[in-house]
Amino acid sequence: MLNLGQKLCHTLVGITALVSISAHSAVTLDRTRIIFPGTEKSINVTITNDNPEEAYLAQSWIEDLQGNKLTKGAILATPPLQRIEPNSNSLVRLSTTPELSKLPQDRESVFYFNLREVPPKSNDGNTLQIALQSRVKLFYRPASILPESETKWTHKVTLTKIAKGYRINNTTPFNLTVIGFGNSKSASEQSTFNVVMVPPKSTHDVVSPTLSTPYLTYINDYGGKPTLAFHCQSDTCTVTGQ
Repeated sequence: MLNLGQKLCHTLVGITALVSISAHSAVTLDRTRIIFPGTEKSINVTITNDNPEEAYLAQSWIEDLQGNKLTKGAILATPPLQRIEPNSNSLVRLSTTPELSKLPQDRESVFYFNLREVPPKSNDGNTLQIALQSRVKLFYRPASILPESETKWTHKVTLTKIAKGYRINNTTPFNLTVIGFGNSKSASEQSTFNVVMVPPKSTHDVVSPTLSTPYLTYINDYGGKPTLAFHCQSDTCTVTGQ
């Protein structure tokens, strides 16, 4: 006689045999993060339907950092819903609204851009369809700080030795997304660091042993992952190279 666990296992195997799950994303975005310069009223991002045979619907919207959908925010995405033919591209326009005046103009503001694909209805009753969603950070960069963004602004980032490790000091008007920290370039790039975004003009503490030469890996505007090397004198560490 089968026990309850064996019966459940056999049931799941049977369901898996009868139902195929389609979980490959067909609609994709042309970048991993979006920079919206304050000199522009609107920008376009390209979305692509990579499926060679079927058209898909694509939903687009903006959220704040808490995950709240913005219907009257500073930046809106249009059209909110569109059809994309097989192997075709389309555009989503991101436009500013009068709410933009409420954003700080001396530093970046961050949102999330969301893209969800809606697959066509399947004729196969045994197919479980999944609507996949992409989510990338959207950085609004005011015109007043654009010139500084063209410089090596990350070289202004400093570290301070503290009892439990290091304090990352981001004195710049830009968001710094840190993805690695270690005692060498390779160690930083391969570390199991909990990704953190250090907001403009703020700090974040990292638990770490004392390092002879700290290294910090971050994500740049293009999705690249450069690493900064620091030199420490007393309790203060400054960037020496990248």
